[in-house]
Amino acid sequence: MWPTVADPEFWVGLLKIIWINVVLSGDNAVVIAMAARSLRPDEQRRAIAWGSGFAVVLRIALTVVAVQLMALPMLQIVGGLLLLWIGTQLLAVEEETEEEAKTHHSLYAAIRTILIADLVMSLDNVIGVAAAAKGNLLLLSIGLGLSIPLVVFGSSLMIQLMTRFPIVISVGAALIGWVAGETLISDALVVNWIAPITWLHWAVPITCALLVVTSGKWLAWLFPKPSHTDIEPG
Repeated sequence: MWPTVADPEFWVGLLKIIWINVVLSGDNAVVIAMAARSLRPDEQRRAIAWGSGFAVVLRIALTVVAVQLMALPMLQIVGGLLLLWIGTQLLAVEEETEEEAKTHHSLYAAIRTILIADLVMSLDNVIGVAAAAKGNLLLLSIGLGLSIPLVVFGSSLMIQLMTRFPIVISVGAALIGWVAGETLISDALVVNWIAPITWLHWAVPITCALLVVTSGKWLAWLFPKPSHTDIEPG
C-alpha cells in the first residue's frame, strides 16, 4: 500500500527524491546553460524555460520505461556518443565574439540541443527518482516537478558564471564529456565486462572529458568564424 502524506515514509521518500534531483540535475543545467549562453538575454530565458520544461516532461515519460530502456544493449553507447558530439559542438563556439555567436546560433537550435542532451542525461535521474518513489505516483509527480526550479536556477547561475569566467565553459564541456564516458561504460552490452576492471570506471570518463575539450578547442581553431572586420565591403 502506498504511503499517504500523513505517513512519515512519504516524507522520507520525498526528501530522497529532492536530494537525488539536487545531485543529478546539475549536468542538465550545465547543458542548458552552454546551449543558451550565446543567445540574447530574452532568448536565454525562453531557452531555459523550454529546455527545463521539456527535461521534466522527458523524465516523466521515461519513468514508465526507464528500467526496460536501460537494459537495451547499445542504447547508452549511442547516447554517450551523442553527448560527446554535443559537448564538442557546444565548446567549438567558445571563441566567437558575443555578436557573432548571436548571429550563428538560434533559439530553436539551442532548444534542439537541450532536448537531445536531456533525453540522454535524464535516464540516471529517472532511475533514482523512480526507486525512491517506490511506485507512488503522487510522490513521483511531486519529485519530478521539483526538478524544474532546480534546473532553471542552476542553468541561470551557470550562464552568469560562464559570462564572467570563460574558463567555466571549458569546465562545463569537460563535465558533459565525463557524463558521456559514464554513460558509455554503463551500457548493458559492456557493463558486466567493465565492472571488475575498476580503473576503467574513472579512466573512460576522464578520457572522454579530455576528448571533448581538446576536440572542441581544435574545431574552434580549425574553423574560426570570420569577424566583421575580415569581411570587405563589396
